Formats: sequence, C-alpha cells, structure tokens
Amino acid sequence: MAQAQLPQTFSPNQVATDKRGYDYDLVIVGGGIIGLTLASAFKNSGLSVLLIEAKAESAAVAKGQAYAVHMLSALIYQGIGVWDKILPQIEVYRRVRLSDADHPDVVEFTTADINKQDLGYVAEHQALLYPLREFVKDCQNVTYLCPAEVVSTCYHQDIVTIDIKVAGEMRTVRSKLLVAADGSRSPIRQAAGIKTHGWKYWQSCIVAFVKPEKPHNHTAYEKFWSSGPFAILPLPGNRCRIVWTAPHEEAKALCGLDDEEFLKELTRRFGNQMGKLELLGDRFIFQVQLMQSDRYVKHRLALVGDAAHNCHPVGGQGLNLGIRDAAALAQVIQKAHQAGEDIGDIKILKRYERWRKRENLTILGFTDLLDRMFSNTFLPVMVVRRLGLWVMQRVPILKIYTLKLMIGLKGRTPELARR
Repeated sequence: MAQAQLPQTFSPNQVATDKRGYDYDLVIVGGGIIGLTLASAFKNSGLSVLLIEAKAESAAVAKGQAYAVHMLSALIYQGIGVWDKILPQIEVYRRVRLSDADHPDVVEFTTADINKQDLGYVAEHQALLYPLREFVKDCQNVTYLCPAEVVSTCYHQDIVTIDIKVAGEMRTVRSKLLVAADGSRSPIRQAAGIKTHGWKYWQSCIVAFVKPEKPHNHTAYEKFWSSGPFAILPLPGNRCRIVWTAPHEEAKALCGLDDEEFLKELTRRFGNQMGKLELLGDRFIFQVQLMQSDRYVKHRLALVGDAAHNCHPVGGQGLNLGIRDAAALAQVIQKAHQAGEDIGDIKILKRYERWRKRENLTILGFTDLLDRMFSNTFLPVMVVRRLGLWVMQRVPILKIYTLKLMIGLKGRTPELARR
C-alpha cells in the first residue's frame, strides 16, 4: 500500500514509505507540549513519525498557561537537543519556600541541598510550545500535520489504521503504533475503551499573572492555606504566576471581584515580601481533578501525559509527569526498534507501562496527600503537619529526599536525561 497522500501545505516533512508497507512507524495524536516532546525524542531514530494536531493555536496559549519545569524535565530537553532554544525564554528558580499559612516555621529548599546551580524553571506555555514546534519541523523523519482531525481508528493484528480529515478531505494512514497525547478527555483513549478512575476535588484553581514592586529573587513559594495550596512562581520580566486553589464557590466569588478587590484578597495570601502587586491580564479558573487510567497501553496503542493521568496542581507535577512519559516511551520504542522487535506489540508496550504507571501513581498519591493534609483545620492534623515541617527543616536527609522527589530526581532516569 502506497503512503496516503497528505497535502504538502499541511505536512512539510514528508517521509519515505516503509518497505514493509506501513505509512508510518508511529502516529502521535496531539501536538501539544507532550506530543511535540515525544516526536522530538525520535529525531534521528530511523523511525518515521506522523504528528497530528487538531488546532493551530491551543487554548493554553490563549489563557497564558505557565508551568514549573523540574530538573529532570530540563535534563530530558537537553538530551533531545532543544533546551538551548527554551532556556532564554523562561525563568530559573533557585529557592523554594514551603509554609503552612502564617505559621512561622518555613522549610526552605536551596541549590546547596542538591549541589546544583538551579532547582528548576518556570515557563509560559508558548515558551515550550514554539521551540518544540520549530525543532519538530527540522526533524526529517517527522511529518507535522496541523490542523487535522482524527475521525476513526481501527486496530488490526499487524497495524492500526487512522482515518484523518484534512482540509475537508478524508485520508487513511497506517501505522505500527498509535500514541494518544490528546489530553485528559482523550477521544483516542475513550474510543479504545480504556477506563479511568479518580475524582474531581472540591477545589478550583485561579491562575493569574502579577508584577510585584520588588524583585522575586528567583524564589518560588508554596503556601498551604486551609482553603487550599497557594503557589507563587517567578517569571521573566520580574513577573509572577499565581496558582490559587480554593473551594469552588470561593474561587468563583474571587474571580467575580473587580481588580482592586481581587488584589486586596490576593495580597492577603501573597504577603508583603515583594511589595505592591500589579495584576497583569485576565484571571482564569479551572476545576482540579485526579485521574489514573486503568491501563496505559493496549495492542498498538499507548497513552502519554494527561491522556493517561491527571494530578492536583500542588508542586507543579502534571506537565513534568507527561514529559517523563514521553522520554520513557521513546526509549522503550527505540530500543525495541533497534532489536528488530515490533514496536506496537503489547509485550513491548508493557515495558513502558510498568515503568511509568507505578511512578505516576506515587506522585498522584503524594500530591493528594499534601492537599488533604494541608487543606484541613482538624487540630490533630494541623499539629502533625506542622511538626512534619519542623522536622523536615531540621533533618537534612528527609529534606533532600523530599526535594529530589519534587523535582524528579527520584525514580528511574530516562537515558535522554543522561546524555
């Protein structure tokens, strides 16, 4: 079967048809940060890759979304070869201050704790998305198709066929493997009948940009209030990203305030360590949920990122888990390809699932425990958590272990991060 003829204007990097009759070795559905990361990881792999994205511009760009980028994620991007394009557009943090509301005991993590120059980074969505897009377009073995819509999929013994709608026309592509990187409501996952478990929290998150009067000094803050975690993340231009978790009705009421009243409430949570605050742009609100897919793989199908799992935003873990998924899956597939194995075989894909599902579940449980422990006014729980902070600050081995868990330096390290 000849390769499906996709319009040249939508797929600038055409690849040769596989000698065994497959159009592509693998197809990735979802051209967001995780899908692009995965496609980038296959540069010079000898595998032909099709990346499909439905929207030319993502909602996350429109809302000015921003993320903590952990140390392991930075090492993965270094290994891919795109980090030098990302780094000039993002901000570094070298200190993290963890506190329980206004309680005087503060746990402070610094670069000296792990003998590194930085602890992590904060990036706006486009600061990751655009360099990754440009990197993928330079990958000769990757075809980037956008906008295009996956209409249906059909899994066979040796291949998966994907019907795609491009510029109003239908095209059929065949592949050895389909990867779903299409978000928490993943149509690919749902069509495959993979069930999920989890819950929506009683909280919503308000996100906003502010500009403080004083320098942020490359410091990130995580303040635990009884209503929910409150994070302050440093950004370029002495701006900060606020991630404010509160019960649904309270969050809606806060978003309904005018700018002056909102800033008053924000300053109460934020504190006066950076002086007067200026609100930049709009505020956005989204509901918080925890979700874990029953399985990450099926015959000729793998899930990565939000298609596989969601966690509470405390600690900024979500995007980083997806980046690790991408690095792990790329490693498993490339090793299988080099060994002459079928990359879509369930036995191969199970290697990825065993690696990532357990590690992700650990982080999902950790973030859930943090939120429930600190979003709580039950006196015995308050005593235990404040004692925990006191001990953590004074017991270096516990403090360093917690920091390494938070920034991804615990668990199995992908080979990409060791290059």
